[in-house]
This record gives sequence, structure tokens and C-alpha cells, in this order.
Amino acid sequence: MNIKLLVIGKTDSNLLQQLIEVYQNRLQFYTKYHVEIIPEAKNTKNLTFTQQKAKEGELLLKNITPSEYLILLDERGKEYTSVDFSVFLQKKMNTGVKQITFVIGGAFGFCEEVYKRANEKISLSKMTFSHQMIRLFFTEQLYRAFTILNNEPYHHQ
Repeated sequence: MNIKLLVIGKTDSNLLQQLIEVYQNRLQFYTKYHVEIIPEAKNTKNLTFTQQKAKEGELLLKNITPSEYLILLDERGKEYTSVDFSVFLQKKMNTGVKQITFVIGGAFGFCEEVYKRANEKISLSKMTFSHQMIRLFFTEQLYRAFTILNNEPYHHQ
């Protein structure tokens, strides 16, 4: 199974990017995983939040093929424990899903068109985190899920 994380904008912090790369490198042992960065929309200062979401939505949808199983990382999504998330991934692999794309939206969330295209929504927490921090948290949780599936000692319960 291929897993893609689709994000808007670069990570500003070199330290944060280094930590993300640690887990990206570890994930290569288990699955094909890559992060696709979409440049932030330009000339948005005079746009409303809704207009900004629509502009970002257009950019996101251009980078998603019809065959991709799309999961939004969204505050209104389903919450999982780490073990439950690993079971969720295993079920997707068992049903033959070839490409899962997880998406982190912009600062104002997703537009309606992106919600309509999504197959599922997952929430990493009820708390709010920066979109850059979510990249690290998600990548680590994905790595953790694969170590759980492989009965490796990374996860303690």
C-alpha cells in the first residue's frame, strides 16, 4: 500500500522538519510513504476565510486522483487510539486499498468540495495544533501503527 500525506505550505522550522524526516525514514521499512507539499495560495490577504479555503481546496483537488482513498485530518473526524489506528490501517490493506492519501488542510480548514471528495475524516486530538506540528504527530503515529502491526517494541501499553 502507498501512503501519501498531502499538505499545504512548507515546514518553517528546520528542527521540526528533521524530526519529521526521522519518522519518514523509519516508515520506508514498512510502506511506500511520501509527503507532497502544495505551495500556499498566493495573494490571499484580501480574501475571506471561505475564499481562502476554496482556493486551497482547488489546489488540493488538483493533486488527488480519483483512485486515491482520501482521508482528511480534521477536528471533526473520528478519533482512534494508536492501536485502533493500526487496526484501521490493517483493514484498509486487507481490502486492497492501493493508495491512501491523508490531507492536512490550511489554517482555516477544508472547503465543502474537499469534504465531499473525502472518503473519511480522522481527528488526531480534540486539541488544536499548528499544521506543521500535525505533520510530525501524524507521521509518528503512522510509524507507531506499523510497529504495532509488526509486534515491535516501540509502542507500550
